[in-house]
Amino acid sequence: MRYLICCWLFVFCIVAPRASFAQDTALWAGVGIEANAFVGKVIKHSAKFHLPVPALSSGADINFQWKTCGRKTWHQRRRYPTIGIGFTYTNYGIDSIYGRCFSLYPNIVIPLISGRKWEWTMRLGNGIAFVTQRYSRIPFDTMNNAIGSRINDYPCFMTDLRYHVNKHWDVQVGGNFSHISDASYHQPNLGINMYGAHVGVRYFPVSSTPNCTVRDMKPLSNRWLAQFRLTLAYTGSNAPLGPAYPIYLGTAYASKRWLSKNKFIGGIDYSYHTNIYAYLHNNQFVPTGTEAANSFKSAVFVGNEFLLGRLGVSVQVGYYIHQAFQTQGKVYQKLGGNLYLVQKEKGPIKEFFLCGYLKTHLSVAELAEFGFGMGF
Repeated sequence: MRYLICCWLFVFCIVAPRASFAQDTALWAGVGIEANAFVGKVIKHSAKFHLPVPALSSGADINFQWKTCGRKTWHQRRRYPTIGIGFTYTNYGIDSIYGRCFSLYPNIVIPLISGRKWEWTMRLGNGIAFVTQRYSRIPFDTMNNAIGSRINDYPCFMTDLRYHVNKHWDVQVGGNFSHISDASYHQPNLGINMYGAHVGVRYFPVSSTPNCTVRDMKPLSNRWLAQFRLTLAYTGSNAPLGPAYPIYLGTAYASKRWLSKNKFIGGIDYSYHTNIYAYLHNNQFVPTGTEAANSFKSAVFVGNEFLLGRLGVSVQVGYYIHQAFQTQGKVYQKLGGNLYLVQKEKGPIKEFFLCGYLKTHLSVAELAEFGFGMGF
């Protein structure tokens, strides 16, 4: 309760002075703020996770939200989702080992089932997290083998059952899952996974239901594109807090648009790992001259990209057809996004985008890659 009380003291300090102004302009319709207090439990997701699991974790989440109203065509195609910027404070429960976590992340709230008074939604977000405690040599601390960096990636998932009290107030209860890790930029990096439950409220100074534009839109063609992306990642050596090595990745794939708001994707992933090459070269586990042949991975994958205007959120699952010397299983997952700088229906180059992806093996992150891609 103290987290919820603190959240709402903050909310009223920000919103209350502007409420009278908000009543006079339709620009504030759909703009609101949400606060949740949560409790959770850290998951011991790997045999290498030697940290003591806290009896209970807790925290607070504040999310500044804007309900889309059809100014862009993708708003209507996605049933007018809510977009936001969230801030989360997490107390894992054992300060001397886990410390505290402060996260900032953009997010989207997608309605699953909507009624006049009740609503079931899903919130997806990804951002950055700062942790106050990590593995370190000075001062000496080898207990925290989950986090090797202060700055980490922070993907999170929330689902809510929400009751609309009136056009200004909502109350909700739901479940959540979060993960933090530095994507193996520094070792150790098992990451921290936590699931939990939350309760909270939302407040809209003007209205939670802005007037939405409804267009008579023609469906987009279910076109095929030939695409590629080139990305770069860095990963730490096996030694704790050791040097970081570059990883070069290339992806060739085909995409097919469907329902005017998704793209099915399928193709081939390739990655060359200089950290594995250095490890083999220094330890001579393979015959001299074969280090490079044992330092790349190739895989086939399928996935889907959810189109949100110039932003695409992509999920994919891959299966290795060639493994490097060091393996992490036969199947991997990628979650990421594409920011489209070029989007055309005609012409030789139909798409050009910047991209970032997190590659994982279930709940253990392998790398974070960044680069660009094109579609023809």
